[in-house]
Amino acid sequence: MPNVTIIGAQWGDEGKGKVVDWLASRADIVVRFQGGHNAGHTLVVGNQTYKLSLLPSGLVRGKLGIIGNGVVVDPFALLAEIGRVTAQGLKVTPETLRLADNAPLILPLHAALDSAREAARGDRRIGTTGRGIGPAYEDKVARRAIRVCDLAEPETLSAKLDELLLHHNTLLAGLGAPTFDKASLLASLLELAPAILPFAEPVWERLADAKRRGDRILFEGAQAVMLDVDHGTYPFVTSSNTVAGTAASGSGVGPDAVGRVLGIAKAYCTRVGSGPFPTELTDETGRLLGERGHEFGTVTGRRRRCGWFDAALVRQAVKVGGIDGLALTKLDVLDGFAELKIGVGYQIGGKVYKHLPAGVAAQAAAVPIYESLEGWGQSTRGARSWAQLPASAIKYIKRVEELVEAPVTLLSTSPERDDTILMQDPFSN
Repeated sequence: MPNVTIIGAQWGDEGKGKVVDWLASRADIVVRFQGGHNAGHTLVVGNQTYKLSLLPSGLVRGKLGIIGNGVVVDPFALLAEIGRVTAQGLKVTPETLRLADNAPLILPLHAALDSAREAARGDRRIGTTGRGIGPAYEDKVARRAIRVCDLAEPETLSAKLDELLLHHNTLLAGLGAPTFDKASLLASLLELAPAILPFAEPVWERLADAKRRGDRILFEGAQAVMLDVDHGTYPFVTSSNTVAGTAASGSGVGPDAVGRVLGIAKAYCTRVGSGPFPTELTDETGRLLGERGHEFGTVTGRRRRCGWFDAALVRQAVKVGGIDGLALTKLDVLDGFAELKIGVGYQIGGKVYKHLPAGVAAQAAAVPIYESLEGWGQSTRGARSWAQLPASAIKYIKRVEELVEAPVTLLSTSPERDDTILMQDPFSN
């Protein structure tokens, strides 16, 4: 049976958590392969709502969860999240969760530097979550990162902290921010080590065994393609690669293990933070989309910017992200609109583009070219079959497929896990 990789096809917050949770019933293992606790998935199961940032969503289904080496891990945040979901009744033990021993750690100094930099940018701030994701990835690339395995070697940890603090305290002092004391930081890491290390192992070996047995693996991406550090709306992006190819390098498997790629997209479009958003609506329609969609970030709590579905943007994500099929979420939010619009391209300086150019100025100047479609009055909320959808909603979905050049293989019509229409099981041959 093939494996499945799930990635966002817009700017994140597309409803990946529900889709991963829903598909996890067909999987044996769920793997997070990039990002950090700047990502958030909200899962609604009965009368329980789980808000996950680092933990793989499959844990809610009782599946083995793996945090791969491509994830930057805040150990304090991880333990706090484990405590929070345990109090809700989830079982999170070394039998249900494994952590890559070569995953880099996010330390308090990373968050401090992240926030200090954003403050120094003033009006030019990127809109980061301030959780230290970017600085932690910088340390990884610069080969000075402290990794999970270092918690088991106090002498190595101490030596690495010397190098890390030399770099970060210099930057913090230059930005007028408080610096960090080695002794207190070392003590806090050694104190939490016994709680973290039982989860740690070379997860690549476990995944190799799972592949050999024919287990089904679900790779769970964070953020989305348009936040990819290479392919997104740079510099208003995250600090990791979010495309499907990262599932291999971020978890220690070969590219053949990535399997079928499912891209998640809302039936409209949202974005948190700064950066270009050509189809953004700042009028009453945008406010109504946000209100109906309950558009507040799981991690940041910030209100998401809302706009019409941008097919040119999603088509771009399909191509660079390696997406085989789309899961279209929150269709019910569009109920009741007499007219709907889809962005099919951009006008920039008198020229027409079918994709969003890489240049910052060009992206900021992009004016959407719209195609209008008839809306529908009948409610789609809770629909579980095509027969329950109004004809205009089906036409909307079919037009999305044509424009993004990918089939819609799954449709979500509410936050409830069973309010889902499956046209093609991603795990099927």
